[in-house]
Amino acid sequence: MAHDSPYLREAVAHYEAGRLAEASAACLEGLRKSPADAPLHQLLGSVLQSQELLDESIAAYDRALVIDDRLTGAWYGSGCALYSKGEFATALDRFERAAALAPGQAEVHHNAANALYRLGLVDESIGRYRQSLALRDDIRPRTALATVIPGSPAADHAAVLAARREWFDAYLPSVTPKPLRTGLEAGGRLRIGYLSSFFHGRNWMKPVWGLINRHDRNGFEVHLFSDGPESGCAGYRRDERDRFHDISGLSNREAAARIEASELDILVDLNGYSYVPRLEAVAMRPAPIQAAWFNMYATSGMPCYDYLIGDNQVIDPDEERFYVEKIVRVPGSYLSFNVEYPAPDVADPPSRGAGRLTFGCLASQYKITPQVVETWSRILAGTPASKLFLKNTSLGSEANRAHLAARFGRHGISADRLDMEGPAEHFDFLSAYSRVDLALDPFPYNGGTTTMEALWQGVPVLTFRGDRWASRQSASLLRAGGLNDFVAGGIDDYVDRAVRLALDADATARLAEGRSGLRARLASSPACDTAAFARSMESLYREFVERHPRLDPRPGLP
Repeated sequence: MAHDSPYLREAVAHYEAGRLAEASAACLEGLRKSPADAPLHQLLGSVLQSQELLDESIAAYDRALVIDDRLTGAWYGSGCALYSKGEFATALDRFERAAALAPGQAEVHHNAANALYRLGLVDESIGRYRQSLALRDDIRPRTALATVIPGSPAADHAAVLAARREWFDAYLPSVTPKPLRTGLEAGGRLRIGYLSSFFHGRNWMKPVWGLINRHDRNGFEVHLFSDGPESGCAGYRRDERDRFHDISGLSNREAAARIEASELDILVDLNGYSYVPRLEAVAMRPAPIQAAWFNMYATSGMPCYDYLIGDNQVIDPDEERFYVEKIVRVPGSYLSFNVEYPAPDVADPPSRGAGRLTFGCLASQYKITPQVVETWSRILAGTPASKLFLKNTSLGSEANRAHLAARFGRHGISADRLDMEGPAEHFDFLSAYSRVDLALDPFPYNGGTTTMEALWQGVPVLTFRGDRWASRQSASLLRAGGLNDFVAGGIDDYVDRAVRLALDADATARLAEGRSGLRARLASSPACDTAAFARSMESLYREFVERHPRLDPRPGLP
């Protein structure tokens, strides 16, 4: 930024020194004397944005752009502020204007990629992350690539493995495994640690609490390593023999030292790439045996994981060569769950009152890829009376809704066929399933929590078994719940089944009749038998220990 006026120079000096109040005052004083000073308006936008005054910041950037629409910083800065407000479609437009003016700025492409991803344009976002990396090798786009690539329609197993290996090799240490603690006898009480930054997420952690609450404490000493206090762990039934460790204030090295000091036999990471900042602690190998479960629906690409726990649905034997971990499987679904918090009663299906079928999906917007929009458009085109109900956080924005409606419009589906809503408190969010007859599963990144919640609210989920773990999660849950009829053989069968359920009056009636009993049916199925699941996991843990060497002394952290 050129320091053209004394007020601008003064404001820049304050801003760069972190004196935001003084920088704001200097900008305002300068603008009183020179109201058409576009760089001062732009700087004021940056100052206000640093103070998290987003609306005021956007207004200042806009004033700058009215005066001079070639200010790259104003386009970029306002895009960042809009992104922070969840206005991803409008932010993307701003980032594209900035990129047109400054195509060599890696940061602009990185943030455009973020917006594309949040809108569901996953492959496009990956292309922009790579464009950013080509301009400047930086941890942020490389981390984003490693994180989002399992949900990329264009990616295969080899691409996922390569992206994650590259990320690990670039940023994390490779550490030699540790031996088991001395004195551990065959069949003795094992020390199991669970690491999560999301223990507070009652709704999301249903499978986790299903396991932890049903552990056999006579055979297993349970340690929870949490990025938050125990008081926030709704859903956890505390046992006085458990050990809870709040590591939220600890660095990764300190967290790894805390884990090592507990002398675990097995550490189970529940984060995966959903909380990348804690992966370094796992990479330090604070436990002799380390496994990933629950939230790692592809290879980690990291040699610090000895095992990855799945089931027979989510990974085929011939795919194991694309995993750095040893794949182990539990019977049934690896996502067995209980719902132990208040949920709305199962409602009557909307088709009874509307005389037509309403399809729906309450999954996050980033799962609604162009391939999903095209496929759902085929379903809507084949069922002219039906509607599609969509609800997620991103759809709280009018511009985001318009962006998604335009994507359907390109496939001939008018906006009046779509009902779109934004976020709600969780109980009310679940109540929205009363507006859905049949849930449509997105792909290649299926629902996990979304699928569980739809089924619990009596709404069957139509899915198909895709080409990777992420696109088989719903098939795993549905088969364990005895709902095989809702697992299609592929995209064409998925479309045909949806159309048939909407057009065949008898099929629609059967769908409605099964709704009221679905919760009870599910609760009595293996999908919700968390006690049996806990025994299966405990058997795996003992197998891990039996295979592992027992040596002494135990080396310290690197």
